[in-house]
Amino acid sequence: MKNKVVVITGASAGVGRAIAKEFAKQGAKILLIARGKDGLAGAKTEVEALGGKAWVYEADVANSQQMFEAADFAEENLGPIDIWINNAMVSVFSKAMDMKPDEYKRVTDVTYLGQVFGTLAALQKMKNRNCGKIILIGSALSFRGIPLQSAYCASKHAIQGFFESLRAELMHDGINVDLSIVHLPAMNTTQFGWVKTRFNKKPKPMGQIFQPEVAARAVVEVAESGERLRMVGFSTVQTVWGNKLVPEYLDHFMAKNGISGQLTNQPEDENRQDNLYQPVPGDQGSHGDFDEQAQNYSIYDTLYDHKKTLALIGGTLIGTALMKMIFHK
Repeated sequence: MKNKVVVITGASAGVGRAIAKEFAKQGAKILLIARGKDGLAGAKTEVEALGGKAWVYEADVANSQQMFEAADFAEENLGPIDIWINNAMVSVFSKAMDMKPDEYKRVTDVTYLGQVFGTLAALQKMKNRNCGKIILIGSALSFRGIPLQSAYCASKHAIQGFFESLRAELMHDGINVDLSIVHLPAMNTTQFGWVKTRFNKKPKPMGQIFQPEVAARAVVEVAESGERLRMVGFSTVQTVWGNKLVPEYLDHFMAKNGISGQLTNQPEDENRQDNLYQPVPGDQGSHGDFDEQAQNYSIYDTLYDHKKTLALIGGTLIGTALMKMIFHK
């Protein structure tokens, strides 16, 4: 990845910032895109301290023109884009009946259309060179909706549909651009400290929580391999297959546990700022408030990373057993 040109949206905090730092370790040239200048400045400092080169670009991914202009900036200042990662998102913690129409529109514009606009901007540059990699960031919630996040879940479902449609078109047209999607589990990111909420208790990730570095490592691996789809954390696999096999059971499970499972016992400051329409000032970093509960490793992902080695070992053991059976006859 040394000197590869990498563009990351939502790079000022959370998973996007962790991804930037992971690429920085390998000496990449990185364009950091986000709305918040304080977070972008902090991310740039961290990237350069880790050995990468960083440029910042303030933009709202919901604005298609700004995405195309960001792609122009990248190519003019960093060089031809090798990898584009669509990560930016916003959400609203609210029951669907309490949501405002403009909130649904805003979450959709950022979380879904932001990835569409970023992908189109990247493709405009990559298709003529017939090379490049684009990674969409999905979620276990791309397959299973949960209470309190109907707008976010719907946007993540839409990303999966967009990915499947576009990938087939690229294959049909013979365009040699790798299009991949990485589905994430619950992550300990900054979003829970600045997401818009209608509840008087602080929101939290639901289920097993992972540190953003777990996601970042998986994204870099997908950028290297170009594989179609990656699920991070066994909890993501469980969610996807559980919804395929027993969706009605999950309806009842989420009705019973989905709301309390996303709210802490700590009171929320009713006057705190949220980032739905404007960035929250300050540098928030990569991690949220759940370091004590979050894992910085995933046994499932470790096994996944070594699947070829495991397959070779398994094949060798089976082959050895067969040889013994043959020669002992």
